[in-house]
Amino acid sequence: MRNMTKCHIAYLACAAALIGAGLGAAPSTAAGRMTHLVFPGESIQRAVDAAEPGDTVLLTPGRYRGSVEIDTSGVTLRGMGRSTVVEPGTKKAVNRCAEGGNGICVVGAKGRAVEGVTVASLTVTGFAGSGVFAQETDGLTVRNVTAVKNGVWGIAQERSVRGVFRQNTARDNGDAGLFLANTIKTEEGATDTAGTVVQRNRLEGNRIGITVRRLRNLTVADNHLTGNCAGVFVVGDENKPRAGAVTVADNRILRNNKSCPKTARLDALQGIGIVLTGAEDSLVTRNRVTGNVGNSPLSGGIVLWKSFVGTTSERNRITDNVLEGNAPADLVNTDTAGRGNTFKGNTCRASRPAGLC
Repeated sequence: MRNMTKCHIAYLACAAALIGAGLGAAPSTAAGRMTHLVFPGESIQRAVDAAEPGDTVLLTPGRYRGSVEIDTSGVTLRGMGRSTVVEPGTKKAVNRCAEGGNGICVVGAKGRAVEGVTVASLTVTGFAGSGVFAQETDGLTVRNVTAVKNGVWGIAQERSVRGVFRQNTARDNGDAGLFLANTIKTEEGATDTAGTVVQRNRLEGNRIGITVRRLRNLTVADNHLTGNCAGVFVVGDENKPRAGAVTVADNRILRNNKSCPKTARLDALQGIGIVLTGAEDSLVTRNRVTGNVGNSPLSGGIVLWKSFVGTTSERNRITDNVLEGNAPADLVNTDTAGRGNTFKGNTCRASRPAGLC
């Protein structure tokens, strides 16, 4: 009893410190915002369902079992760091998130996006699907989340705009650590994300570090990617509008030499830094890409590749990158039919075809 009391006192002290910083344990007279405090063994979903726009659901350190679905705008779900752990439950699925095998879901409806939700400062691990999955959102922030050993994606989003994914760690997930797409299940043109930002994340040991699929107007910057089968994939196809207008800048992409077998959708992967395939009007600049070595058709430091359905990449700029020790080459352009692609100011030793360095 004494140890349990000390434990709860410690939790409450942490909560009090956060409340003192401005979260508020009860509605304030000005904003009416409330903090819903949750302890291990209690239901996160019950607290989320009770939350109103502007409220925070605050999880104290410990382990929480079961999936959580957020469909109310303006709600913040926040832990107290990596020691706040959300993992699969043993009970029958009680919401769509659990039915999909996902951990934390932020889900709106077509024509009614969930706006301004934040998921922050917790670990989500062991789910058969994705650690965090979002659909039909506007202004979602995922920050300081550790997504580890989930079956498909660490953190994933589709049909959404103005997202911010910052300072997360995605490690040892079955597919991409961070996966951003227009839509997963249907054929459509690229979505304009209205300036989504993927910044200062750490991606390790995944099949692909970051996948940007059929999107436009997005920035991938200042991330650290290592130990994946591939670092960054920017993927487009023949649908209109075309994927592109993506900036990939100032990332460190090191030794992504894990070997991943061929799948129904993609060839075997190993030793891949950055790939642009079927994309247009994108900028790849000031990245440091080193030691990515493999025998995949896509292996190399920075690779420009005709899309898997034969669509060329056009008007992409690969400039001012530093590349070293990538094989079969630092710069690879297999999409020689693509128009207006340029390689300028890069520091490297070997390219295919020769002359790109």
